[in-house]
Amino acid sequence: MGRRWRNNRGPIPRLVLCPSETGTRSPDRDHPAPHQEYAVQTATPVQRRASRPRADALRNRERIVTAAREMFVEFGPDVPFDEIARRAGVGNATVYRNFPDRDALVREVVCSVMDRTSEVAEQALAEEADPFEALERFTHAAADERVSALCPMLSDTFDKHHPDLEAARRRVERLIEELMDRAKAAGTLRPDVGVGDLMVAVAQLSRPPAGTACFSADRFVHRHLQLFLDGLRAPARSTLPGTAVTVEELRQS
Repeated sequence: MGRRWRNNRGPIPRLVLCPSETGTRSPDRDHPAPHQEYAVQTATPVQRRASRPRADALRNRERIVTAAREMFVEFGPDVPFDEIARRAGVGNATVYRNFPDRDALVREVVCSVMDRTSEVAEQALAEEADPFEALERFTHAAADERVSALCPMLSDTFDKHHPDLEAARRRVERLIEELMDRAKAAGTLRPDVGVGDLMVAVAQLSRPPAGTACFSADRFVHRHLQLFLDGLRAPARSTLPGTAVTVEELRQS
């Protein structure tokens, strides 16, 4: 008979797969565990970053807004989308991908113009030492933005209380008020005018009828604006009828 080998090292241990930390003994021949708990290790889910618009997509959007602003001022609010696309140098599908309807495009144009106007006001406040000169600089720059030519586009069916519009409007109104308050505090702006007076005057003096070669009227716009601004200087040489026009009154009118 061949020689038999005995295992003197005791029972052969079983393979244990990742037991959980519950204190359960490893099973063996003599003391089998009724059940064994195992910790299941799962992979940590990958956190995906929100995709950002590509640079060329952002440029196309800016070109569409710029082209739409120019054509709305020149020809009015009924310019076909394909004409806007042609001036922007993009396809019709690109316009509709960014702005599914006319209201969305009009809102973006108006918001962008108000944002640019606010930036001009901030620059005037930061760079002009004389408060009245800051007000003059802002007024002429606001006229160049053609905000008034866009006002007729805000029809009765347009959502004038959209959050984006409200935020842009509040920002520009706050900055105009700051410009005027500084000039009044310096004694260079007559005290009987309000923010609404300035906004109405800029709108009236810089709103040539759409489609009537309005850009050729620029020299008249700034000439008449300066006449208006000279009339705002203190001390006042006349008594204005009525009361100062406020922003709240403009919204109600």
